[in-house]
Amino acid sequence: MTAKTPAYDALAALSQRLHHFDHLRAIAGWDQAAMMPPKGNDARAAAVAELSALMHRLRTDPSTAGELERAGQEPLDDFQRANLREIHREWRLANALPESLVQARSLATARCEHAWRTQRPANDWAGFVVNFREVLRVGREEASLLSQQTGLSKYDALMDRYEPGMTSVEVDRVFDDLRQWLPGLIAQVRERQSRETCIEPTGPFPVEQQRRLCEAVMQLLDFDFDGGRLDTSAHPFSGGVPEDVRLTTRYREDGFLQSLMGTIHETGHGRYEQNRPRSWLGQPVSSARSMAIHESQSLSFEMQLGCSRGFTQLLAPMLAAHFGAQPAFAPDNLYRLVTRVNPGFIRVDADEVTYPAHVILRYRIERALIEGEIEPEDIPALWDAGMMDLLGVDTRGNFTNGPLQDVHWPEGLFGYFPCYTLGAMYAAQWFATLRRQHPDLDSRIAAGDLSPVFDWLREQVWQQASRWTTAELSVRASGEPLNPLHFRRHLESRYLG
Repeated sequence: MTAKTPAYDALAALSQRLHHFDHLRAIAGWDQAAMMPPKGNDARAAAVAELSALMHRLRTDPSTAGELERAGQEPLDDFQRANLREIHREWRLANALPESLVQARSLATARCEHAWRTQRPANDWAGFVVNFREVLRVGREEASLLSQQTGLSKYDALMDRYEPGMTSVEVDRVFDDLRQWLPGLIAQVRERQSRETCIEPTGPFPVEQQRRLCEAVMQLLDFDFDGGRLDTSAHPFSGGVPEDVRLTTRYREDGFLQSLMGTIHETGHGRYEQNRPRSWLGQPVSSARSMAIHESQSLSFEMQLGCSRGFTQLLAPMLAAHFGAQPAFAPDNLYRLVTRVNPGFIRVDADEVTYPAHVILRYRIERALIEGEIEPEDIPALWDAGMMDLLGVDTRGNFTNGPLQDVHWPEGLFGYFPCYTLGAMYAAQWFATLRRQHPDLDSRIAAGDLSPVFDWLREQVWQQASRWTTAELSVRASGEPLNPLHFRRHLESRYLG
């Protein structure tokens, strides 16, 4: 006889209802970024803000506190216990914020992001700051309220929304160590690569041909087009819901690697979403474990797999088929192209060796912003100094390719940036485990057999969703919690081995 769990069942029913609302909000958000005409922004922003307020009202219903307490006393199985843990976490975070602030955040970020789309190409930092002040004000208020509720520092309270359990003390430990050896590695690799011949592809590369190539590579990576699609946006992203995954990329006719590698990156996100356990959908325990784990999937696809020598052997004939044969598309040269280390302005276009420097810079700036140590006017000078210090790149006066390049700040996603490099470290750890279990992994990839990668990720990460804490998930998958040493070994092996 099945045990009766009325309080838990009521909470699960509420979660299912919120899931349906979130489905609509996610698709509206994708449309806002990818398809909506400019004049629709104000009305869409108001509609999404109203929906966000409604969802917040449901999450903070006073009766939920009693349901949570009673559910904790009911005879739940292990899965239900994990789900209750996640429901309680969502309820706790929601109750820290008033509905008016939730609505204000939605409106402020919609306004700022929409204006950012034209301000970025116009190099208009002064215009951006006008809207950004309100986004920052709301972000600081959220941080203060969440800090009071969780006992964490203001920045940590925001980061905890994306990476539960992670603190800036731990991020500082990891990033400070990274900062010690990364510049030397960059210098070594650049000196070594300066002696190599690397043929640049000859364009132009028509957008339609790039789109077809990207979709063909997504098919190679087993993306389910019956449950998702690829579109164009100002900043590549993965959105939608597991049943309807929306990916975007962006194109330039003078080069194809930006769109191709960006698409491979987003496909990693998309496959994680498409393979979350269907029987759990609608419950918080079915959600992705954290954003570092999510980024570990995109970087497993883009960097670990997509930039591997074996995978470039698969890509080479596909490039020739879409753009015509040329010497740059020879497998060995293509491998040199995708592993070229060259410090530059743009984070999303950065190679995997210089990429962490971009993240360290943003993390330092946004933490100081949230903690009230600096103001928006201080960002350009800090950005210029940080880029020169970390990468030797001069960004003075270049706001388009400087602090305006990412969508995260206009969208108020403070606390997210550390997840990218933490994700790169997890991805290296996953592939170190894969190679131990499959010593022939690289030869199988070169032969077109990607099943060992997909099967392992599906079993160890995708299907586990939020069943375990991040540390537990890592130990179960790889035998240890996050170990940054795997990332260093990966970079040294690929670029100096």
